[in-house]
Amino acid sequence: MVVDGGTVAWVGSEGAAESYASGVDEVIDLAGALVTPAFTDAHVHTTATGLALTGLDLADARDLADALARVAGFAQANPGHRVLLGHGWDESRWPGQRPPTRAELDAATGGRPLYLTRADVHSAVVTSALLARVPGVEAMPGHHPDGPLTRDAHHAVRRAAYAAVTPEQRAAAQRAALAHAASLGIGAVHECAGPEISSEDDLTALLRLAAAEPGPHVYGYWAEAVTGAKDLERIRDLGAVGAGGDLFVDGSIGSRTACLHAPYTDAPAVGGTAYLDAAAIADHVALCTEAGVQAGFHAIGDAAVAAVAQGVREAARRVGLDRVRALRHRVEHAEMMTEETVAAFAELGLVASVQPAFDAAWGGEDGMYAQRLGAERARTLNPFAAMTRAGVPLALGSDSPVTPLDPWGTVRAAAFHRTLEHRISVRGAFNAHTRGGWRAVGRDEAGVLVPGAPADYVLWQAGDLVVQAPDERVANWSTDPRSGTPGLPDLTPGLALPKALRTVVGGRTVFARPNE
Repeated sequence: MVVDGGTVAWVGSEGAAESYASGVDEVIDLAGALVTPAFTDAHVHTTATGLALTGLDLADARDLADALARVAGFAQANPGHRVLLGHGWDESRWPGQRPPTRAELDAATGGRPLYLTRADVHSAVVTSALLARVPGVEAMPGHHPDGPLTRDAHHAVRRAAYAAVTPEQRAAAQRAALAHAASLGIGAVHECAGPEISSEDDLTALLRLAAAEPGPHVYGYWAEAVTGAKDLERIRDLGAVGAGGDLFVDGSIGSRTACLHAPYTDAPAVGGTAYLDAAAIADHVALCTEAGVQAGFHAIGDAAVAAVAQGVREAARRVGLDRVRALRHRVEHAEMMTEETVAAFAELGLVASVQPAFDAAWGGEDGMYAQRLGAERARTLNPFAAMTRAGVPLALGSDSPVTPLDPWGTVRAAAFHRTLEHRISVRGAFNAHTRGGWRAVGRDEAGVLVPGAPADYVLWQAGDLVVQAPDERVANWSTDPRSGTPGLPDLTPGLALPKALRTVVGGRTVFARPNE
């Protein structure tokens, strides 16, 4: 492969490459390394990811006592933090399945402000000192006198917590997140920002940093419903590529705020939370389509996903199906799909921005999904094969810090879904995690290594290359060597994942593993 500036200039046989050798500035002998397009993570919260990397991460806390001990240790080690920030607790994994109480956190922090998000980031536990910074929070929907906060109360305390992060802390967190992404072979991320998630300053600072310093490309989405020309102007002024990302139609399954047709199995009085209805969805999509702006939504529960399909179909009736399809409007997560909503996504040209690691973390007969929904409903979640067969475009991501940045692990999770019938081939998942992310931002020429494509690629230390279809019902044709399908690393669970040796973005090396 010959790279000229930021573009792939030529790809061909080793023999033909010799004619180029004398005219290039540098020749890299791969020494057996694998070269692939760089990954695109289609759903990231960059600052929150960096804060988790550099701060308090409770993802692997063994139990409640371990979590509280870590909170106390973090508070003692960081006396200068105006607000202590942490992430990742998941009570469904702990004996007793109970989150920390406010009194326990007050004691662990010595009465200091603390904001501690659940693994799904749709609820949080906080200390009394942080609540005191949010006047009127007790009257907001989602407030609980001693338990996790959800809905408006959660959004309000999150704004207060993040307001205490200094610009220097924020920049350090963003650099840490992007450097970590590059070290994993990620060449582009889709930042899912919004007024209830981060802030305008956070998004614009991230876009400036990414433009000024070597690292992954960053494409920003702003999650605010469009009601008129001023909203569209703000989207453009922020530098966002779309009015979507985490524009919440509902919440999450773990926090029991995903909006369902039938109540939660473990909470029969709860059916989730609906933030937007089909009429509001239709207005948003119609206005965005008329302005040539990509729209999108966060939708997880079956009722929420159905509302998106209904709303987008109504928008298509108003402005034209072809115009709606052309903009590739997005739905983030799209976990509880039915045959009807899968067909609607295909008809309307909706991109499904999905996170296979959710199934790896919470799927299975004994996982959190089964606890919340019952085993029968849990088995229907994240039907990647059905979406692929129907022609729904997939873009894979992590929703980091909800699940970690881990591109090969994400491909493995899609190919070895806990429910056999939802598995897709490794090749299909790889394409969805490389080219799929670029197509989701309207860049059809990227995510592949052909002449004229952007020079975004990774050198990998990998084992044997195979053509892998874990289930005979999915892409069985690709196992035939005569198809010419290139091999990819063997991602069978239990085997080591490939390790990035060098990540190149726009022809510039943004990560090189030391001494390798």
